[in-house]
Amino acid sequence: MSSNTLTAAEASGPHKPAAGFEGDRQDNTVGGAVRGYLNKLRAGDLGALPAILGIIVLGIFFTVLRPDTFLTPLNLSNLLVQATPIIVLAMGLVFVLLLGEIDLSAGVISGVCSAVLAQLLVQVGVSWPIAVLAAIATGAVIGVFTGTLVGIIGIPSFVVTLALFLGFQGVTLRIIGQGGTVPVREPVIRALANENVPVTLGWVLAAVVAVAYAAFELWRWRSLKSRGLAHQPLALVVARVVLIAAVVFGVTAILSVDRALAAAIDLAGIPYAVPLVVVLLLVATFVLARTAFGRHVYAVGGNAEAARRAGINVTRIRVAAFMISSSLAAISGILATSRLSSVTPDAGAGNTLLYAVGAAVIGGTSLFGGRGKARDAVLGGLVIAIINNGLGLLGVAAYLNFIITGGVLLLAASVDALARRRAATARR
Repeated sequence: MSSNTLTAAEASGPHKPAAGFEGDRQDNTVGGAVRGYLNKLRAGDLGALPAILGIIVLGIFFTVLRPDTFLTPLNLSNLLVQATPIIVLAMGLVFVLLLGEIDLSAGVISGVCSAVLAQLLVQVGVSWPIAVLAAIATGAVIGVFTGTLVGIIGIPSFVVTLALFLGFQGVTLRIIGQGGTVPVREPVIRALANENVPVTLGWVLAAVVAVAYAAFELWRWRSLKSRGLAHQPLALVVARVVLIAAVVFGVTAILSVDRALAAAIDLAGIPYAVPLVVVLLLVATFVLARTAFGRHVYAVGGNAEAARRAGINVTRIRVAAFMISSSLAAISGILATSRLSSVTPDAGAGNTLLYAVGAAVIGGTSLFGGRGKARDAVLGGLVIAIINNGLGLLGVAAYLNFIITGGVLLLAASVDALARRRAATARR
């Protein structure tokens, strides 16, 4: 043996015996991080990359075909408002999909909750905070009921939520009645999708978001480094912070432009629905990434039996996930009500659920459970919204819209299945 070659014991120092993990060190350089990311891609872990590429490609495609309309502040504002109900509904479905379950009733649950909101405001005459709390509480109770049937009684979630999908359409019809549409004229509710944050306040909120994100990322990097844990190189952390700040300030700048078609109307600022979605995204991300409950959700989705043997209350996790999903469905229904300023007997039915599931899957959440993030709902929801918005600007026939959106969802599901197979092969 050459004199320049050290054994594991020698490398660990005279007073530190070899631990056996000397070869298991992470390369914390930029090159090492890039190689690690490429290895993840080769192993089938694509994450949000397909959705991000989809947003970029679709944005370029529709900009080229409709340069005078697609990237205008007015159209981008409409696109974001159109996307918010689907994004929030998909955000709730992420919790259920992470368990390897499905909630086919989420769309009609949003309809039931919006019907409760409308009737309390119009018929009973309660204040809007009480009506909103009642709608969200209705969603939470429905979620507990669904989770009980799935987690305690043991009925497959597909069967339970399919039955509820059919049944809750009747509940919405009963609440609304045969009269048809119930108009909602409450100013605060209507403002969510139809009014804008003052421009100055919008810039303040953008700065708060950018600074808070930068502070959190830098604190996390410093914390991991000080404890000797695996961490990304500082250059990549700073690059990510700069990129997010650029997106936040760029969107704020675009939406701060007066986009009114008439000179007498002032239509500038971020729609109120957008900050609401950002807050929900931050809360959902924190719950999934920084709490014991979130770690348990991933554990149950990865292997429910192993999670049970590790002492995790699998039933409680399932019930809680369905409750969160239905509560966010209620908020989605409120946003849809705000956008339409009314509630109809078919609220939440039709393609609402399919778009929400599609948004979560397109964003990167696995249909098989155990992999996904709250951000997937946002990215996938934007892809769906861009497709609908862009095809509408092109004047494409409705049937082609359905075919193209279905094809994108099928492609996303195929990528998910292939990535799962590739990851299983890489572990062998």
